[in-house]
Amino acid sequence: MRSGLIAIGALAAVLSSCASVPTAQEANDAVLTLRNHGNWAWAVGIALIWIDLLLPIPQTAVVAALGIIYGTWLGGLLSTFALITGGLLGYGLMRTSARRLAQRLIRPQSLRKMESLFERGGAWAIVLTRSLPFSVPEAMVLLAGLAGMPIKKYTAALTLGSVPTAFVFAAVGDGWADQPVLALAMSYLLPILLLPILLLPIVLYLIRLRAV
Repeated sequence: MRSGLIAIGALAAVLSSCASVPTAQEANDAVLTLRNHGNWAWAVGIALIWIDLLLPIPQTAVVAALGIIYGTWLGGLLSTFALITGGLLGYGLMRTSARRLAQRLIRPQSLRKMESLFERGGAWAIVLTRSLPFSVPEAMVLLAGLAGMPIKKYTAALTLGSVPTAFVFAAVGDGWADQPVLALAMSYLLPILLLPILLLPIVLYLIRLRAV
């Protein structure tokens, strides 16, 4: 148990420190660390996605690593579970005493605007940001909880955004399983390339809301 926690911490530190495309050594080390845990590699991967709420770990790289090890379907299922439960953990965190602390840092007027925004367009914001880089998904999850987005609506949006993200990036890992550096590089670059495409509908929707 102790060695597993040490490995998770070490791999989290490696992934969170990678601000650019991983080198061949970093890619091989990340996948090797998961593989070394044999039957528990899935648990390490899920834990890393959960830790992404606290550290800037590229969750799509973890999903790709699970795809390398388990293939598209099982890797996608494991990643779907991790992304959905991780999103629920972040939402739940903002429904605890941490909510009061966050509210002290936000002006009441800003909080009311945030609540109005999530009431009208929060579902699409969650769906379209699940695969984005730079901790955008985690920020949206926390803001949804802080704004009090209805849990049923939030869970539906979270699921709708997490499932395709999980299977697409697991397929990326599976497709280049014999070249982990390429698989993890694609998992870093693809969300960045998709960033303007996925953010455009959100921006247009916000402009439309302000015009109403």
